[in-house]
Amino acid sequence: MVNHELQRQARRRQLRQRGDESDEDMDTEFSLTAGPCALELLLVMGEVLPIERRFWARETSTDWWDRIVLQVWDDSQWLRNFRMCKSTFFELCDLLSPALKRHNTKMRAALTVEKRVAIALWKLAMPDSYWSVGNQFGVGKSTVGAAVMQVAKAIIKLLLRKVVTLGNVQVIVDGFAAMGFPNCGGAIDGTHIPILAPEHQGTQYINRKGYFSMVLQALVDHKGRFTNIHVGWPGRVHDARVFRNTTLFKRLQQGNYFPDQKITVGDVEMPVVILGDPAYPLMPWLMKPYTGSLDSSQELFNYRLSKCRMVVECAFGRLKARWRTLLTRSDLSQTNVPFVIAACCVLHNLCESKGETFMAGWEAEANHLAADYAQPDTRAIRRAHQEAVHIREALKTSFITGQ
Repeated sequence: MVNHELQRQARRRQLRQRGDESDEDMDTEFSLTAGPCALELLLVMGEVLPIERRFWARETSTDWWDRIVLQVWDDSQWLRNFRMCKSTFFELCDLLSPALKRHNTKMRAALTVEKRVAIALWKLAMPDSYWSVGNQFGVGKSTVGAAVMQVAKAIIKLLLRKVVTLGNVQVIVDGFAAMGFPNCGGAIDGTHIPILAPEHQGTQYINRKGYFSMVLQALVDHKGRFTNIHVGWPGRVHDARVFRNTTLFKRLQQGNYFPDQKITVGDVEMPVVILGDPAYPLMPWLMKPYTGSLDSSQELFNYRLSKCRMVVECAFGRLKARWRTLLTRSDLSQTNVPFVIAACCVLHNLCESKGETFMAGWEAEANHLAADYAQPDTRAIRRAHQEAVHIREALKTSFITGQ
């Protein structure tokens, strides 16, 4: 009887607490403990009675996601908000599931893979705050931040090497040939992604337009899909220097990136080449435009090259219009920004390969957001490999003669 009364007293002294979110998946669990006086009395009597532990979590509404998005939305609504139709979304979730699946615990129910991916895609596609996205999905803002990084890292771990890849070189060469440039394996360029001022070496990230940025260098195929990316260099660094410090440059220089597939132009042998703007060095495997005062044959060469090189500029435009987080300074740390940029490149390729619609109006919205962060002008460089000069001259002559 005494024990029973003491147990009741101990339970009456239990204190309820409520705290902030800290778990990477869901709101934090909270427990109740017995007051010290009750515990001391039980110990004196030589018996410790089991005290029930209970858990609380902040109650939030998930009806919008569970009952509206999953059950009511059609493909146009999925496309507008997640940048892909419902079937592609669930295919993506299946691919990422090995890295994202979590188990329920006694303390909280884990977010589903689908909801985790949806939160990340929404945040990447919309310039909304973490608080706004969290309110939309019925989670805390820290949960949104965690979901973005978990999904980005899962994409890089499981999909980057499979989706951002060279693929069939002959198909790419044939594609560029149909556009007017022979034996071409890709177009290369760099673009600046706005970032917050880094804590260390901040001045290195200020580009020629005066804002902090990180460089994304990309090689694309004839359809504007990324075949090679390199991200992380500070915005102050010239595109040519970024390029020279990549594995892509080393492999092109060694001649083992593309198959050894040469053609004869005039009396010159030409390997598979890539196309760049005047910021890149003229190499036997990299063609760039003529600069300065041009004659008609040089203008024709530049026109052909520019027409094919436009695919990389269009790819950057579509990348940023889909994933608008790349257009404005996010509050991601300097170390997390490259993961998100790379993940967006993978998602771009996935959408392009699946034939996902690029909606009218996205580009205009992107241009409006990008107005405050214009792309810096890159200085042209004059260095040229002598063999490359001969190849470019032969190509120029063949274009003007129609051979």
